[in-house]
Amino acid sequence: MLSAVRRRIRLHRALGTVFAATVYVSMAGAALYLLRTPPAEAFSGAAFWIVLATILVGTVGSVTFGVLAAVRGFPDLHQRWLLLCYGFLMTAPLLRIEWGVLPALYPGLSLQDINRVAIMHLGALVAFGALLASRALDRRTGVPGATGTWAPGPVLVAAHVLGAAGLGWIVYALLGQGTQGRRLLVAYLVPYALTYAVVAVRATRARGRGAVWAREEWRLHLAAQCLAPAFSAVTVPVLERTMGLDRLTSLIAGVGIGAGMLSYAAVAVVSLRVLHGREVLRRQRESTEDPPAPPALAATRPVGADGSN
Repeated sequence: MLSAVRRRIRLHRALGTVFAATVYVSMAGAALYLLRTPPAEAFSGAAFWIVLATILVGTVGSVTFGVLAAVRGFPDLHQRWLLLCYGFLMTAPLLRIEWGVLPALYPGLSLQDINRVAIMHLGALVAFGALLASRALDRRTGVPGATGTWAPGPVLVAAHVLGAAGLGWIVYALLGQGTQGRRLLVAYLVPYALTYAVVAVRATRARGRGAVWAREEWRLHLAAQCLAPAFSAVTVPVLERTMGLDRLTSLIAGVGIGAGMLSYAAVAVVSLRVLHGREVLRRQRESTEDPPAPPALAATRPVGADGSN
């Protein structure tokens, strides 16, 4: 990610190849662990197993799309996917940091409960960090061919309504879980509110300074941020019925994967937005380069041997 390295194309490619290979090998080991370990017997329980599996899929998917974007010559998309991959990988060291910090806030809490508190917001934080890095590195005011918006006012309103309904359900469900539920709710709500505020403010400021592309990307991520609680609320009963989990475990897992999965979806939509703009430009070039069609010939009767019609 260092600019000095990115300017050296061969070095950047070599380091990127090593990075991608390391990710694939590491995730293969993680997949082997998850396949051999039943969710209930996993470290810190079934909720932790589900979050680990989701991070694995997100990591492999993001590094794969990042490599494909580089091969196809899309450096902006390559950068976004690799930053998201890096964010997913950062969940591991950040979890270790929380092992040292959270016991000071919650003395006597077991390691399993510490992990439950951590996964309520780690996915959201690393995805938010990847978004901030992407926007800091992208100074463009517009993307060629990308006109209008894929996140108009009605879409954002609908996302806010659905998100508010999902958030209200999560609050109600966690408050019904006693002291542990209230502790988990705080671990979820505080980072969520801060992330939402930053994204909303950045979208508004981008509009004020006329940064069309920055505003579009912030708005797409804002819609995803709003929809994350709704996604989590829908996921909870699905996990209960398909995996036979209790309500608290399903709540922790559903909330733990919501923000990360919706951020992944937002990066995918941003990528489609860029690719659509380039496709529009390609079709415009083809239409201007095509030679005009010859005029239609008038229908005539065969000419006779003597020249008469």
